[in-house]
Amino acid sequence: MADIEIRAGQSVELLKALHILTRDGKMNQDSRRKLKQVYHLFQFIEPLLTELADEGHAISLVDHGAGKSYLGFILYDLFFRPRGGASFIHGIETRRELIDRARDLAERLGFDRMRFHPLSVADSIVSDQLPSTVDVVTALHACDTATDDAISFALKKRARFIVLVPCCQAEVASTLRRLKGQSLGRDVLTEIWRHPIHTREFGSHLTNVLRCLQLEAHGYQVNVTELVGWEHSMKNELIIASYKDLPRQKPARRLRGVLETLGLEAMERRFWLPEGAGEG
Repeated sequence: MADIEIRAGQSVELLKALHILTRDGKMNQDSRRKLKQVYHLFQFIEPLLTELADEGHAISLVDHGAGKSYLGFILYDLFFRPRGGASFIHGIETRRELIDRARDLAERLGFDRMRFHPLSVADSIVSDQLPSTVDVVTALHACDTATDDAISFALKKRARFIVLVPCCQAEVASTLRRLKGQSLGRDVLTEIWRHPIHTREFGSHLTNVLRCLQLEAHGYQVNVTELVGWEHSMKNELIIASYKDLPRQKPARRLRGVLETLGLEAMERRFWLPEGAGEG
């Protein structure tokens, strides 16, 4: 794998603290892959942040399922830190030890507009530690329903931009698997997910299709692309949603239609729609 050039202005001390660089400034293969993913994601997020900054107001970004906060720290280092002002990054993570580690690192580096919260998604929606509205919500490799939880947070906080790299989508696949016996004789399309490996893959793909329809039904323009090449990560789908107040009825009807066609009506609560959307 070719060497990755560290971006101009990037704190080498930060990369060492994140164990992306060794003490002598070297990277192993796993670190190269990790940094390549985060840098590539930064290229998609930077124009969104620039658009907000050009409007002249402070930016609030919330990173859900932050983990070790690689994304949050690098966003802060490359974009928020050089600009100063009152913009903040908030990391949401349920594991207290990761929150404590991130807080210590932010204090050590002087990243004083980063906040880390040991909260569930449900708690983060109502917590007074977070703004009532946010500009950007990110979720990088938030596993299974954690991505849907991040979407719920973003919708309820009226986020302007939502950036998602979904991971390990198992809930829809498990529902398809459970209903497979009664579905097999009903429709020839059931052959798409008859075999277990196809159930898993189709369930994963279907989950992201439903997420995109849900976002469109809330007025967002949605773009789906690759994060990095398949040789670097199999969890490769990048969903970027920008609020444009677009018409909601057609995508809402399509979402309900997909669920009904596949016998997944019970999952409508997971992919919730605006009140009245898609009815009639």
